[in-house]
Formats: sequence, C-alpha cells, structure tokens
Amino acid sequence: MNETLKVIKERRSIRKYKAEQIKKEELDAILEAGTWAPTGMGKQSPVMVVVQDAETLAYLSARNAEIQGRPGTDPLYGAPTAVVVLADGENPNWLKDGSLVMGNLMLAAQAVGVGSCWINRCTEFFDGPEGKALLGKWNLPETLRGVGICILGYAEGPAPAPKPRKEGYIVRV
Repeated sequence: MNETLKVIKERRSIRKYKAEQIKKEELDAILEAGTWAPTGMGKQSPVMVVVQDAETLAYLSARNAEIQGRPGTDPLYGAPTAVVVLADGENPNWLKDGSLVMGNLMLAAQAVGVGSCWINRCTEFFDGPEGKALLGKWNLPETLRGVGICILGYAEGPAPAPKPRKEGYIVRV
C-alpha cells in the first residue's frame, strides 16, 4: 500500500500521553508539513504557535475545560506539546485554511511516530478577551481567530481501534 494512504488510514486521536517531550526533529518535520497545507488563493493566512511550557499548557487546558463546561478536567490530555493553529479572520477562507493545516499536522505526526489529537473550542477562546490578551502577549494581531489546538506527544498505550466506515460515505453520481 502507498505509504501516504497507510498513514491516513492508521492515524488515530490519542487521548493519553507520556510526559516525555517529543524530539525537536519530529516537531520540526510536523510543523513544516503544516506550512505546506493548501490555502485559498495561496494566501497562507494560518499561523502556528508552538506551546511546550507547562504554565501555558495548563492555562490553555484550564480555559478549554471552562468553555467545555468541565472545569478541573484536562482537555489537552497531558500532551507535552500543543500547536495552536490560528488564521486571519479577515480572510474569508480562514477556517478552511487553518483546518487544512490541522490535518497536515496530524498526518505528519502519525508519519513520524507521534500521537496527536484535534482539540476544539479554540475559536471561542481566541474570539474572547482572554484569547485576545494572549494574542497580544504573543505579539500577534487580534484579527487572528482560533481554528484548533493540535496536541502532540508519545501515546501512553495503544492507539484506539478504528471505527468502521459508515454506509453511504461515498455517493457516485
């Protein structure tokens, strides 16, 4: 089977991570793959912010848990790295462009043996005052909107089994 198709079929969302930080070479390869995601009209509106410090990870996790209505939980599942994907909200394709970056990040992670998971509620956070303040702290423009957080790390245990593909997934006309 083609290696790319194999990676696509084997990628799973990982929700339990080892504390061990991923290797720089792996992270760099994953991030580079994100930069090669297609974007509307080639405008490259997304920005990736790499977070590996425990304080910022804890802050993002706590805010995410509050938005989710589950304070005290860890929606980042103990992952040692988070890549916050943002995109220019003034670009009509911001969400699509950022979503393609997220997909590339997760597929690249699988290709280099790193677990990943897409964490939602990024839009709600970065559209609010705390998110805008964090953008300011990171010296990023307030026009950026949150697409998702791609958590990365080494899986603690086996990946979950895939769910069967649904009937009617493909319709040919």
